[in-house]
Amino acid sequence: MSTRYSRAKTLKTPQGDYTTFPFDHLDSAGDPVTLPYSLKILLENLLRHGEHDFVTDDDVEALVNWNPDAEPSQEIAFVPARVLLQDFTGVPAIVDLAAMRDAILDLGGKPEKINPLSPVELVIDHSVMVDHFGSAQALQLNTDVEIQRNLERYRFLRWGQQAFDNFKVVPPGTGIVHQVNLEYLARGVFTLEADGRRLAYPDTLVGTDSHTTMINGLGVLGWGVGGIEAEAAMLGQPVTMLIPQVVGFRLDGALAEGATATDLVLTVTEALRAHGVVGKFVEFFGPGLASLSLADRATLANMAPEYGATCGIFPVDEETINYLRLTGRDEDQLALVEQYMKSMGLWHDASTPPARYSSELGLDLGDVVPSLAGPKRPQDRIPLTAASTSFQTALQEFQDLRAVPREESEWSDEGGAIDQAVEATVGVEVKRDEGSFRLEHGAVVIAAITSCTNTSNPEVLVAAGLLARKARERGLLTKPWVKTSFAPGSKVVTEYLQKMGLMEDLEALGFYLVGYGCTTCIGNSGPLPDDITDAIRSGDLLVTSVLSGNRNFEGRIHQDVRANYLASPPLVVAYALAGNMGIDLYQDGLGEDSEGRTVKLADIWPGSEEIRKVVAANVEPAMFRERYADVYTGNKLWNELPVADSQQFDWPDSTYVRKPTFFDGMPARAQATTAIEQARCLVKVGDSVTTDHISPAGAIAIDSPAGEYLLGNGVEVKDFNSYGSRRGNHEVMMRGTFANVRLRNELAPGTEGSWTTCFTNGEVVSIFAAAELYRDAGVPLIVLAGKEYGTGSSRDWAAKGPSLLGVRAVIAQSYERIHRSNLIGMGILPLQYLPGDNAESLGLDGSESFSVDPVEPGQEQVVVRVTRGNGEALEFSAVLRIDTPNEFTYYANGGILHYVLRTLAPQ
Repeated sequence: MSTRYSRAKTLKTPQGDYTTFPFDHLDSAGDPVTLPYSLKILLENLLRHGEHDFVTDDDVEALVNWNPDAEPSQEIAFVPARVLLQDFTGVPAIVDLAAMRDAILDLGGKPEKINPLSPVELVIDHSVMVDHFGSAQALQLNTDVEIQRNLERYRFLRWGQQAFDNFKVVPPGTGIVHQVNLEYLARGVFTLEADGRRLAYPDTLVGTDSHTTMINGLGVLGWGVGGIEAEAAMLGQPVTMLIPQVVGFRLDGALAEGATATDLVLTVTEALRAHGVVGKFVEFFGPGLASLSLADRATLANMAPEYGATCGIFPVDEETINYLRLTGRDEDQLALVEQYMKSMGLWHDASTPPARYSSELGLDLGDVVPSLAGPKRPQDRIPLTAASTSFQTALQEFQDLRAVPREESEWSDEGGAIDQAVEATVGVEVKRDEGSFRLEHGAVVIAAITSCTNTSNPEVLVAAGLLARKARERGLLTKPWVKTSFAPGSKVVTEYLQKMGLMEDLEALGFYLVGYGCTTCIGNSGPLPDDITDAIRSGDLLVTSVLSGNRNFEGRIHQDVRANYLASPPLVVAYALAGNMGIDLYQDGLGEDSEGRTVKLADIWPGSEEIRKVVAANVEPAMFRERYADVYTGNKLWNELPVADSQQFDWPDSTYVRKPTFFDGMPARAQATTAIEQARCLVKVGDSVTTDHISPAGAIAIDSPAGEYLLGNGVEVKDFNSYGSRRGNHEVMMRGTFANVRLRNELAPGTEGSWTTCFTNGEVVSIFAAAELYRDAGVPLIVLAGKEYGTGSSRDWAAKGPSLLGVRAVIAQSYERIHRSNLIGMGILPLQYLPGDNAESLGLDGSESFSVDPVEPGQEQVVVRVTRGNGEALEFSAVLRIDTPNEFTYYANGGILHYVLRTLAPQ
């Protein structure tokens, strides 16, 4: 409890008096003035919660006296003002809360104890798929399919909306969670009546989607957490964290003609990944801020997970207020934001003293050039001038792999190899209607304007529309093999594009509206036309996708598309016209006009001043106010869904929503931590294994364990939907764990997908089948991994699934932040090789047995005892990646939700 430093003051405003917790009395304790902006937000959070036992004077002093150069060591608590969910992660979160209501009854408690204590907002945006495209009917057809497929999930969320306090749902067809957050949900400054006081404090949040960081562009501190950690935050548990290092990123100058915010974020992502910012905060500063719109800032903040940072934040300044006004926020709220931020020393202008940072790097915005990223990681930036050459390199590696299987190929960097050589072809003839075309290596078969990253930015969308207009005027057409789609992040986007007349130009090139949601960026690209699929598979073609998204990991976009590229919306249109990644857009051109002249990219690229004028003349506050006026109630289909008026959920016989088994047989008190004895390796993988590899979000294969389960429960193949939509059913998700079609498990060489060797019988079987055999034999399991294990989405099922399969520990060279936290949240022990060690250097091939003694609070390393098949014994030390005392408490309880249940139940 911090009674020494938590001093409240009264802020008098035209809207009334507010209680605040400023820093001006802390000068004697340190130097709060030069703290980074983000740490000042954390400091206010500590001061405001100083009366709680999770805040101490030591915490405040450690933050005020923050040493930029020190390795993080001091744990502090952070209480976010709100929690943000999307439906893929939100459904399992609400399923867990419903199951906890049942479980607390078994422990003698009251169900209403399980209830969000702070505002929770869920936006349904991840479920719409691009089943239909290229026509004016695509939106309605995709919406009809979405509702039909997801009826059970949506009914469940409607129940949750009435059963839980402080829980609101934004219905499907409204927009993407992060854009809705930016344009509507964010407050800037929160106000609350509590204990007879009217509080004002910074808007902060955690979200169950990695790209929650997009709101950092508005100066709101927030980041992605696993669904498990978010549920605990909903139930009043503070988020515990080590005071982070903060990297300052200085921006100078302004973007050059032809460069977009997308090119900027790909450049910054490349630089920050190389610098190393995993687990750190990043703050943008410098004179270049003045040249960036708020939408540009949000684009940079959005991709913090791609550059590895916890957040990528901008300060609050005049541009912040301008954006809040543009998006229709109330003038009284704008006045409060400005006055509060200035009174707290959180306002940024020319007089703001420079902050201290752990390290600094910078960029002259004028050096940014048009770029893509790919073919399978967002940090692998490619200047557009080198795109065709880069693809040829990727194609050569792909063909080498097919011709001569070898583990060291870039295409098999997760381990394993292709079992048989396939002769490469130069193309496949495709007959369609009365004509035909040849599908070749590099063919762009998906071109999608999608994602929160870019559809929140009017300038890049207007650029796409203007480029489409100029292409249309020259008589250019999209190539017939390209699946085109347009899925903006809010309805405001289509309103201003229609006002400008640009929707007509986009539609003329096939970019019809397909839905308001993540679509292709989350893997909901839908099926390719049958003739395209047949050609790809028969010719073993390396085809490509181009999307204005933020993720292009293997197996994410489409199972038949191995090379995926991130690009700005205008470049997405350009590649749909060119039709092949092997084409140099500058030299080869996009096609021929109606007079037979080659049209190059420069011929139709819109100018920056032209774009700015169009945006300024057409995007206005009334659009935002009108579109968000009935955001919770304006959906007729949603409002007509039947909902039971009950505090406990009546679990149906459903293949979408089932009561999970996490709390079955849970004792009222935590037991002592136990040893892991003679565990076998279920999966052994290399570097950069993502949460998409561990828990895919895309299509469910008919011959997969999950597909077999659905067929066995009477679900037709056409109704399989996706793994993401089935996350409310643990039976599907545990069968889908490690089921990515591009997973290369080194325990099953020569395979791709969900295969492993089961060491109880030596047979190669599905990973799920092996886990069941091990369970029957009473054998615990581990996973061996390389660097950056768990990169990607904040996917709680990437920890829940392994837990249900019987995985007790993971030994990796390094972890991404959210996934490590999720593992602890499910009672899985995260261990890390000592520097210089890895599976290869220790001679581990995954066939061994592994044992680890019980761990204790404060323990830094463990000894892993290994027994090889020939009886030879080996020991090595590993770092125990339980980083804070609170994390140990969660692990000792078998998981964070088990701990919360025991806390809320009568003792």
